Amino acid sequence: MNIPVLILAGSRDGERDPLARMGQVSHKALLPIANSPMIERVLHTLEQVPEIGPIWVSIEQPGLLSHLGDRVTLLRSAPSPSESVAQALDAIGTPCLVTTADHALLRPEWVREFIEKSRTANVDLTAGVALKETILRDVPQTRRTYIRLADIQFSGCNLFWLATPQAKAVVALWQRLQRYRKQPLRMAMILGLPTILRTLTRTLSSHRLEERIHALTGARIRLIPLSDGRAAVDVDKPADAALAEQLLSHP
Repeated sequence: MNIPVLILAGSRDGERDPLARMGQVSHKALLPIANSPMIERVLHTLEQVPEIGPIWVSIEQPGLLSHLGDRVTLLRSAPSPSESVAQALDAIGTPCLVTTADHALLRPEWVREFIEKSRTANVDLTAGVALKETILRDVPQTRRTYIRLADIQFSGCNLFWLATPQAKAVVALWQRLQRYRKQPLRMAMILGLPTILRTLTRTLSSHRLEERIHALTGARIRLIPLSDGRAAVDVDKPADAALAEQLLSHP
């Protein structure tokens, strides 16, 4: 395999991002965690996975990462993550693995596990998740935001497998929802009232969610639970950075 990878390194706040200010760096992706910038950590991890091919990085100011040289291809990011993925897919195509620059703990075995399970699933798009019980087992000190469905509670792992061109339809749905993120009624109209009601009453199962996205996009999707709860720990706030430092110091 020679799988291309897209690393999302953009930030709406740029230098105003609290993590960038904390680390006195120009951009969140350059924040050092255990003495190494997060983008370097993610890149180094991906380079250790034999299945990985060319690596692309999307960021508002590509010049900030010019020091990475020919290890990556730099793209100028769009105003939102969904738009950045959509634009990048036009250049990269599918299949494509997508992750983020703030995934400072990313490990080669997680990437390999996700790729293997995604290929076995034989769908158009997969998303890596960690179940709540797995997170509480492996990293109980973290504070994660959980999505609660009827059958599972999970947190995302910032790993996505876009297997076929049909996955672009899911990205387009993501763009529509993101456009109306401050207008809950418009979002509800897109998803459909039954889906919203099941979500509110916690009767929406993972299977029903996958079926609803298929109905809206024509794409087959699957949530892929990973075996290590630490895979759900990204660096979104100062407390996450401190936790990542701690975990990397005592692996």
